[in-house]
Amino acid sequence: MKNILEELRKDKMISQEDLANALSVSRQTIISLEKGKYNPSILLAFKIARYFDKAIEEIFMVEEGEI
Repeated sequence: MKNILEELRKDKMISQEDLANALSVSRQTIISLEKGKYNPSILLAFKIARYFDKAIEEIFMVEEGEI
């Protein structure tokens, strides 16, 4: 699953650590999400979307063949 998490975070000028703290996850989770190595739980996806005031599907995009 692709995402624009890193772009959103940088646009807001916050560090991975700050985002991790705001979402109550580890910095490693943010790193893994940004690199596409980890797909968030639905709850975490909602938290991220709410934090950035976006719809989940604006942040996370499913690629062809993943469904």
